[in-house]
Amino acid sequence: MIPITSLWLPILVSAILVFIASSVIHMVLKYHDKDWKKVPAEDEVMAALRKFQIPPGDYYMPRPDTTAQMNTPEFKAKRELGPKVTLTVYPPGETSMARNLLLWFLYSIVIAVFAGYVAGIVLPAGSPYLTVFRITSTVAFAGYTLAHWQNLIWYSRNLVTTLKTSIDGLVYALLTHLS
Repeated sequence: MIPITSLWLPILVSAILVFIASSVIHMVLKYHDKDWKKVPAEDEVMAALRKFQIPPGDYYMPRPDTTAQMNTPEFKAKRELGPKVTLTVYPPGETSMARNLLLWFLYSIVIAVFAGYVAGIVLPAGSPYLTVFRITSTVAFAGYTLAHWQNLIWYSRNLVTTLKTSIDGLVYALLTHLS
């Protein structure tokens, strides 16, 4: 067993590599630019929502108050009429890119810690490179990617966007191990 504390340098290097790769993916390659569609009549929709002062949070419409209400004719009609919406409301004002980038970097460290921890438990010191590669990159891939598929399943997230984030996750997983 390899203690996780002895892996601090590869963990930090992998997080730096993932951070750089994600910056290149989003700022240079820009293939995620079309992941989010613009709402038609955006200004009017925003003005209409603004008057309700919806607190920041995640919302789903239509949403029944109880499971029994889901089966009422009124709720079924509302659902059929649509639109069905998943909505995340952020606080007004600027979004702190510095905060988000810091959290992303910390998240990358956490995934590298888990990858190193699992490898340290299952592999003896001096294990062959390809064996270490398989374990750490698999754990990192799971950390970066698999939850996106839940969003596809449960929240109708776009398949193409999910595939793109999975490719990103594969790149990040490979970089997590290379350090």
